[in-house]
Amino acid sequence: MNTVTTVRELRAAVAQARAEGKDIGLVPTMGNLHAGHAALVEKAAQRVDFVVASIFVNPLQFGPKEDLASYPRTLAADQEKLIQAGCHLLFAPSVEEMYPDGMAGQTLVHVSGVSEGLCGGSRPGHFDGVATVVTKLFHMVQPDLAVFGQKDYQQLAVIRTLVRDLNMPIQIIAEPTVRAEDGLALSSRNGYLDDTQRAAAPAIYRCLKQMATAIKAGERDFAKLIEQGKDELERAGLRPDYLEIRKADNLRQAEANDRHLVILAAAFIGNTRLIDNLVFDLEELA
Repeated sequence: MNTVTTVRELRAAVAQARAEGKDIGLVPTMGNLHAGHAALVEKAAQRVDFVVASIFVNPLQFGPKEDLASYPRTLAADQEKLIQAGCHLLFAPSVEEMYPDGMAGQTLVHVSGVSEGLCGGSRPGHFDGVATVVTKLFHMVQPDLAVFGQKDYQQLAVIRTLVRDLNMPIQIIAEPTVRAEDGLALSSRNGYLDDTQRAAAPAIYRCLKQMATAIKAGERDFAKLIEQGKDELERAGLRPDYLEIRKADNLRQAEANDRHLVILAAAFIGNTRLIDNLVFDLEELA
């Protein structure tokens, strides 16, 4: 695996791979990689001949009181994980390389609809930052496909909409959430948790599963389920940010007759904000 830090080097390496007849896959990350990220790279390696991963902690998607400064940067360890997962090229640019004129006047990409509410409501401007940096990476690499994790479900919806609306010839692949044995979704921010908080964190996934079970059993009072779920999280020592039942295809509010649903949650444990979701289909009613 080669590591490059400039757009010029990145484009040259990708052009060489193209000249050799290789298909290109892209896995954008912010580093501090875990088994979930490795699964994304492995999925890409199954589909294409040349896998590009990026590591860039994107300031544009962090709010003023968020963890940009403390976000873990573990490049050497990440490089080893990428090699093991089958990555061919790592793009690890500086902020100056990605935003040479600074961020104050940076052109922004805004994806309407799916970016609103949920994490978009809690983190104003977050998805503009995500959509902008992903658009830049797509134009730099021009991949045939890109792989994203389903744990960041709203982000996945934003990127799918972005690619569709702007007619980008890129296939978006979703990789299922990778979980610890107790159900907690793997996340770079799990490392912020102390032992007590880590023991409480799986309550998020338990809550999602309980709600899905109730819906499958015929419960259609979604507002009641949400309030019960929030109470459950609070009893476990978590502070809910949001808990929502949405249509899985477009993230609009779910209705009683919907069959393809996603339950999405964000909750604080101490100062750490974790997100999770559960996608499921209901059997057709007789």
